[in-house]
Amino acid sequence: MTAPGRRSSTFTRLLRHGFTDPSAAEELLDGAELTEVRSDPVLLEALGATADPDLALHGLVRLLEAQPDPTARRELLDTLVAAKPLRDRLLGVLGASEALADHLARHAGDWQALVTYEPRDLHPGVEEFERGLAEATDPVALRVAYRRCLLSIAARDVCGTIDLAETAAELADLATATLRAALAIAEEAAPGDAALCRLAVVAMGKCGGHELNYVSDVDVIFVGEAAGDADETKALRAATSLASHMMRICSETTVEGSIWPVDANLRPEGRNGPLVRTLSSHVAYYQRWAKTWEFQALLKARPVAGDPGLGAEYVAALQPLVWQAADRENFVPDVQKMRRRVVENIPAAEVDRQLKLGPGGLRDVEFAVQLLQLVHGRSDTSLHSGTTLDALEALAAGGYVGRADAAQLDEAYRFLRSMEHRIQLHRLRRTHLVPEDPADLRRLGRSLGLRTDPVAGLQRAWKRHASVVRRLHEKLFYRPLLDAVAQLAPGEARLSPEAARERMVALGYADPAAALRHLEALASGVTRKAAIQRTLLPVLLGWFADSADPDAGLLNFRKVSDALGKTPWYLRLLRDEGAAAENLARVLSAGRLAPDLLMRAPEAVALLGDGATGGLAPRGRPQLEQEILAAVRRADGGEQAVTAARGVRRRELFRTAAADIVGSYGTEAQPVEADQGALVDLVGDAVSDLTAATLAGTLRAVVREGWGDTLPTRFAIIGMGRFGGHELGYGSDADVLFVHEPREGVDEREAGEAANKVVAELRRLLQVPSADPPLLIDADLRPEGKSGPLVRTLKSYEAYYRRWSLAWERHALLRAEFVAGDADLGRRFTELVDPLRYPADGLGEDDVREIRRLKARMESERLPRGADPKLHAKLGPGGLTDVEWTVQLVQLRHGHTEAGLRTTRTRAALAAASGAGLISAEHAGILDEAWVLATRVRNAVMLVRGRAGDTFPTDPRELAAVGRYLGHGPGHAGDMLDEYRRTARRARAVVEELFYA
Repeated sequence: MTAPGRRSSTFTRLLRHGFTDPSAAEELLDGAELTEVRSDPVLLEALGATADPDLALHGLVRLLEAQPDPTARRELLDTLVAAKPLRDRLLGVLGASEALADHLARHAGDWQALVTYEPRDLHPGVEEFERGLAEATDPVALRVAYRRCLLSIAARDVCGTIDLAETAAELADLATATLRAALAIAEEAAPGDAALCRLAVVAMGKCGGHELNYVSDVDVIFVGEAAGDADETKALRAATSLASHMMRICSETTVEGSIWPVDANLRPEGRNGPLVRTLSSHVAYYQRWAKTWEFQALLKARPVAGDPGLGAEYVAALQPLVWQAADRENFVPDVQKMRRRVVENIPAAEVDRQLKLGPGGLRDVEFAVQLLQLVHGRSDTSLHSGTTLDALEALAAGGYVGRADAAQLDEAYRFLRSMEHRIQLHRLRRTHLVPEDPADLRRLGRSLGLRTDPVAGLQRAWKRHASVVRRLHEKLFYRPLLDAVAQLAPGEARLSPEAARERMVALGYADPAAALRHLEALASGVTRKAAIQRTLLPVLLGWFADSADPDAGLLNFRKVSDALGKTPWYLRLLRDEGAAAENLARVLSAGRLAPDLLMRAPEAVALLGDGATGGLAPRGRPQLEQEILAAVRRADGGEQAVTAARGVRRRELFRTAAADIVGSYGTEAQPVEADQGALVDLVGDAVSDLTAATLAGTLRAVVREGWGDTLPTRFAIIGMGRFGGHELGYGSDADVLFVHEPREGVDEREAGEAANKVVAELRRLLQVPSADPPLLIDADLRPEGKSGPLVRTLKSYEAYYRRWSLAWERHALLRAEFVAGDADLGRRFTELVDPLRYPADGLGEDDVREIRRLKARMESERLPRGADPKLHAKLGPGGLTDVEWTVQLVQLRHGHTEAGLRTTRTRAALAAASGAGLISAEHAGILDEAWVLATRVRNAVMLVRGRAGDTFPTDPRELAAVGRYLGHGPGHAGDMLDEYRRTARRARAVVEELFYA
């Protein structure tokens, strides 16, 4: 008797032998069933050698309890103690498979199948399994016989008598025997159908490849022909009935459960196609309609049941087509796309637990091997194997895969498949997920021979093998014919991975590992596409390296290439038109805005083909309006119309940004634009015209949607600020005024309501979230500012300006220009405000003082807190507002007498003031230079960061990109800031003299 508080010696021994619940185990050992053997050290040692000693002991007790009488129980115990082979096999199965323990408990005599093995029984084949299933004449009996055979496979597997490949092959052979038995049962149930047809069952997938799992769908294809002189239609109907019955026999759940699902979805047309086809129908389909993945699936086709001659004819007819698949256009991208789709479809919560489909999983190995088989099997028949490990060995023997790589893949694949087998064997359930429960992980680790710390050891081994698979898969699958990604320099025919990384660093890539991954994705395979990429990439890498962010350039190029990979013109454009490739390289590496715009409509890359003088030349307002209005007319409703208009705007913004970048960077075909002011004017005119055309199209859409062809009131949009001045930047809002005039016979209230509805809908539609950048409408420059009505009649504007207008409002009207809507109304509005913005008597001293006061207040109140005033392109000294207010003061004073000053454009007004002698040429030059530079800084910030800003970025790489756009090479960001301060300081001195004096 054990003293209180002390553990028994049995308890301690149980712990030492791997039991996790020794108290429960001790109770079982003390039970009546094991009374005679409980002290036998051999039994305890054998239990401790299993994957789960607790589970094995519990299963053994259940098996003993299930014996029909004491004699049978005594026979089992005597054999268990005396025969080590049985002891190891039986306890090994009970410790690894709860499901097979359940089977033994239901069929208490089946343990005898494990008692003796003749040498011929160590590696049974289809014939042996057929003998084991021979007495099964109905689905229930077939399930019992199937599991009895499965028991023998599992026993030899867990005891190490057979390895992974042999286990998988035996499972496939058992499946073959089972399909034959099921078909025989179906034929016996319908002898008339059997007499009408010849039916062949062709195994696909893992069953066809002789590498089946414990629990897996058995993929098949059915081929049927008429027997003798039978009618073909009736024969196919009979064959379909037999095939369907055979599938149900295997798949349906009975009192003995199911065997496994039989899946015929790999057949031509999948679920939508007929279950059974004639051989000629199969051949016709594969010759004309089959997709790449269907030829890949045929690698594993193997006749297994039914008419053997017909099955052999099927394989003989289709195998030649398999080895021609790699000649099909887009073959390699198709295979890669299938792999990506599989990964993308994995639920996020399962990715890290997926043995089969996750990164570094079994599918990585299988896809890589199959791709290489299809590519090289055209000329090498030694690669024509449906079994993954055999094919991998053949690839290594043929030199298509390095022997070390093949050995590592073989080892990893065997380990991962063994994990999969043990996971499925436990409950005989189809799963590819690694369990999360510590007890399951412990049993799994022990079943694979990891005894010291099974859970930690399993995790380490799994991650190590998955990492090996992922690394080698990327090498074999994405670039199967390359030892390195490309010739990165003359004379370097091939680079080792280390040399490639060093080269990338030398080119300025901050993350060479990521860059090489992109190159691997771009240059892999044996397609024409990959060959062109390998030709282009060495040159593109140099162009990317010439930018401030080569990594972003390469990443963006990969994104664009992925989006346009199927289009026949994309790579041809880059290969055959030198300007296009360099233009694209410049655009993709200059910042975020242009690539973002391009990725929303990748086909816009075609604009890069003709250089800045052709495809990149911004289109004028008439052309833009014509296209947008035509799109609006074709649209079904207002939202669809505005979506089309915004799509045109996005494309044209990209065109403008690309022209600006190419002009700023220069290319081999086109030097850097010497006149920086010309680039500023190009952007300002293009974006302003585009905004006007977009507003015109949106206005047309809103009116048509709400009122048909005619609005109850004439309506015009007046551009203000930079919009009216043709100086919009990439991120600018559109400052506007809205004016209307009731049509004859229309009540003014009705007209006003209609006008307000138009404004509200127009603003809403232009800001609806979508893939296209929004166009923000700002009407704060209207009379009374934010407190005033959004839209007024022309008479209301006239009355207000005559009586109430303030100096700032007259000042703001210097930029007023009609942009959309009723042209006559817009002209009359302009005529109305001309006397206000170009007063006949010029400006009085009070007005001048008020303007100066407003300017000083704006400088002190609107400058962002913490911003360096000297580097603020808009509000800082010598910035945009300094120059613009100085020029506008001259316009207000002298616009009535000097016609050249009556313009909404800053640079044109400055030139006119200089031409009229109102500003010296030197001062005009200083102000113009400062205004152009400040505008370029704002454009650069938007291009680089993808969002508007008035100050230089603080991020070093972004700052360098702004510098590159402004003409400063690498390492000269400080010089750029010094130049800006110097230019702004000189401009501020002129402003002090002209504006404040």
